[in-house]
Amino acid sequence: MPQFSSSKQDPLRLSRLVSVKHSGRAVRHSTLSSAVSSSHQHLVTTFITTKVTAPAIVVFLTRDHSSSISNRETLYMRRVLLLVAAVLAVIGSGSVVHGGDVTYDGRSLIIGGRRKIVFSGSIHYPRTTPEMWPSLIAKAKEGGLDAIETYVFWNAHEPQPGHYDFSGRHDIVSFIKEVHAQGLYACLRIGPFIQSEWSYGGLPFWLHDIPGIVFRSDNEPFKVYMQNFTAKIVSMMKSENLYASQGGPIILSQIENEYDTVQKAYGQEGLAYVQWAAHMAEGLQTGVPWVMCKQNNAPDHKPAIWTENWTTRYQVYGEDAPVRSAEDIAFHVTLFIAAKKGSFVNYYMTMIFLLKPDFALQYHGGTNFGRTASAFVTTSYYDQAPLDEYGLIRQPKWGHLKELHAALRLCSTPLLSGVKVNLYLGPQQQAYIFNAVSGECAAFLINNDTINAASVPFRNASYDLPPMSISILPDCKNVSTQYTTRTMGRGKVLDAADMWQEFTEAIPNFDSTSTKSETLMEQMNTTKDSSDYLWYTSRFQLESSDTQAILEVSSLGHALHAFVNGQAVGSAHGSHKNPRFKFERSVSLSKGINYVSILSVMVGMPNSGAFLERRAAGLRTVKIRDKLDNYDLTNYSWGYQIGLQGETLQIYTEQRSSQVQWKKFSNAGNPLTWYKTQVDAPPGHAPVALNLASMGKGEAWVNGQSIGRYWPSYRSPNGSAQTWYNVPRSFLKPTGNLLVLLEENGGNPLQISLDTASISQVCGHVTASHMAPVSGRRPKVLLACPSKSKISRISFASYGTPLGSCTSSLALGTCHSQNSKSVVEEACLGKMKCSIAVSDRRFGGDPCPTELKSLIAVAECQ
Repeated sequence: MPQFSSSKQDPLRLSRLVSVKHSGRAVRHSTLSSAVSSSHQHLVTTFITTKVTAPAIVVFLTRDHSSSISNRETLYMRRVLLLVAAVLAVIGSGSVVHGGDVTYDGRSLIIGGRRKIVFSGSIHYPRTTPEMWPSLIAKAKEGGLDAIETYVFWNAHEPQPGHYDFSGRHDIVSFIKEVHAQGLYACLRIGPFIQSEWSYGGLPFWLHDIPGIVFRSDNEPFKVYMQNFTAKIVSMMKSENLYASQGGPIILSQIENEYDTVQKAYGQEGLAYVQWAAHMAEGLQTGVPWVMCKQNNAPDHKPAIWTENWTTRYQVYGEDAPVRSAEDIAFHVTLFIAAKKGSFVNYYMTMIFLLKPDFALQYHGGTNFGRTASAFVTTSYYDQAPLDEYGLIRQPKWGHLKELHAALRLCSTPLLSGVKVNLYLGPQQQAYIFNAVSGECAAFLINNDTINAASVPFRNASYDLPPMSISILPDCKNVSTQYTTRTMGRGKVLDAADMWQEFTEAIPNFDSTSTKSETLMEQMNTTKDSSDYLWYTSRFQLESSDTQAILEVSSLGHALHAFVNGQAVGSAHGSHKNPRFKFERSVSLSKGINYVSILSVMVGMPNSGAFLERRAAGLRTVKIRDKLDNYDLTNYSWGYQIGLQGETLQIYTEQRSSQVQWKKFSNAGNPLTWYKTQVDAPPGHAPVALNLASMGKGEAWVNGQSIGRYWPSYRSPNGSAQTWYNVPRSFLKPTGNLLVLLEENGGNPLQISLDTASISQVCGHVTASHMAPVSGRRPKVLLACPSKSKISRISFASYGTPLGSCTSSLALGTCHSQNSKSVVEEACLGKMKCSIAVSDRRFGGDPCPTELKSLIAVAECQ
């Protein structure tokens, strides 16, 4: 019988760590457990081989999961993708990535002749800044990732046909080189349709105007432009020797994205297109495999790859922000490896690539700067990922996954080369056992019971398995979980009226517009994505002496502001789930000619679905009715103005700000008003955020660079909204920074502040029954402050039976060592990080011999 490589038979359990007792008795080992939905969907990735003439397509199936909002409530997520940043974990490799042939079989990726389990996470280069790239990649590597995954953003790189931008945040070559320099692999998802909650799914809008074009189908115009861009990106990577076959870091490329979700709508044209796309990509001869995400028609004998394992879900305006627990993520990663023999996992917002062991997550979400977010998506993108929007480590996700990656690496030999055996342990319990020829063995003990713990026999030992948990044998040992608290340090409040200036947008009328039409024009085809705003203006003759009427407007989305005879009469908007809406308001008219001016507003372009080129937005019908008459203005003459005057003149820049006459600040509450002021950067190196809680809806610029749309007045059912907006340090000068805001709804700029984000508190929790971390011998509490800060105070410490947890209020229990705080202070004060082993000896004796003890410690960082 194969022997475990560790003398211990205690499992690493991927667990919530808050339960130390089950069914009235102590649990001998901690486990990674998760409350999950019994309803699962499949996520499919296709693999395109470069070794045959006709490209073969391989499908990798994965299970979607439920997303936990809290420990008490869960929600179903239609697509729970964990892309944390495309980071691939290489078992047994050193810190330097070496190029080589990349192949695969039914078990795993084979890089340079060696099988690899790859953990990957998503970091999207244009959603952050070049100055942040090194730190983000380093933290991803420290968290146990082996690869960084990113999409390629076509409309960012080719805003006009043949005119390219690969500078600044768009410098993809420098980004991939930084990944390589830090010893990681890269996964390049070229698409070039990417979805990704990015404007128009990454497609440049100028494609819309190509005669006869049909996006993502067997359509020659689309295929020509798609192939041109794909070939350009491949050529750039080749010229810099960035493919693994050239000694570079890129081990996988992706063509198209999630096409199976729309293929049926295109019929035979869809099938022909996806086959063409596979042939086209394979013909570019990159020397590494190509994949397709969510494609069903793949051959057998290909490794299982999970390209999108969501660490959280993206947030949209007006909806509550879902949060997925670290335990739920780790549970499903482990299940994928054990049950599906996965070898590649990508976290999206971390991707873990495990080719029949592969996974990926969204490891870092970042910021949707400017107007890059798709319809109704917030400016902050996947802030709940292991690395938050500002690049700060979010615990417990980051640490929990780090330990999981280390634990799975200990099992790499049997996982990658062993024979899998399934063993029945009970009605809802089973084991997956991997036996290697070398004699090494790895086992995964699974309890699928969502309510009850189970005690199971396994190889002459008994193991207690908490509900919905997986225990890993042999060498893996559990670790305490650290929690961090991010706080926003209140900065300078910009509350002095004399520091602000304002400029009010003129309300155009029919006579002042130059573009005319005899009907209502569709918005996207009119603006060409040059602005969120389109003015619709008309006029009509009122013969009645009754001056009270009702203005009725129906819109395809997304919002509008209505004016009659130059006076504001109201606003309305749709939602992410239903962008269409109706507006109805009582208005006062004048006998004779009346002017109607309606500003239609888009909150991002659509980014998904079939026939994207056919999507429509803007006004559909406009009617006026009074007691005597109904005026259907829909087919009247209309005048149009694309964008706002301030946009056209670029008054948000230092050079163009003087193009208009700014006035002293008068009062808050005026619609369609520009505000500007000068601000100094907060001292230090902490990330900077603009607190816009007092504003309504609009866009903000710092030194001419847009930090994105804001809409704090549109609150979710639980009352939440994004109020802080990321201002990268690289956008700022030490003093005299130009801050400009366009306010649509009448917010108050006098309550804006420039704040700083920091990890102010860390909390560690471990029980004496927990096994030690993979790298240690004893269970211990780990406390770590961010770089450039130290532990300044221990606000709570208790060894015994403390009440509560790191995510709730804490109190002393009936058992408490009086030495608790002094022991933790001695070990931690003045240090950036510290660890305290859990033992009676460390705390001067056993405070309660009959009790199972825990240690909880809370430290302040400064």
